[in-house]
Amino acid sequence: MASRVEQFEALVAQQPQNALFRFSLAQSLVSDGRAAAAIPHFLFCITSKADWMMPRILLGKLLLELGRNDEAKPLLIDALRLAVEQAHEEPERELRALLAAF
Repeated sequence: MASRVEQFEALVAQQPQNALFRFSLAQSLVSDGRAAAAIPHFLFCITSKADWMMPRILLGKLLLELGRNDEAKPLLIDALRLAVEQAHEEPERELRALLAAF
């Protein structure tokens, strides 16, 4: 039986421009302990949809975990802007707390 990562890798191979498949692959890679491999897929999602908040949050948090704070901060600021614009209160609170640590 194929793992979730393998399932989403196969879907991305079939449809490399499908941002939802890329997002799911990135999440699966993170869950599988392969966080660094998820970065290009989250970046693809961010560039494919300017108002998609979640990949920015997840990538920002991932970069923080990897000690890449200078790269994480602009993503988290952008995600906060989107959370406010889209009236997502819980992500807004989380992002404000993360950014307060800088």
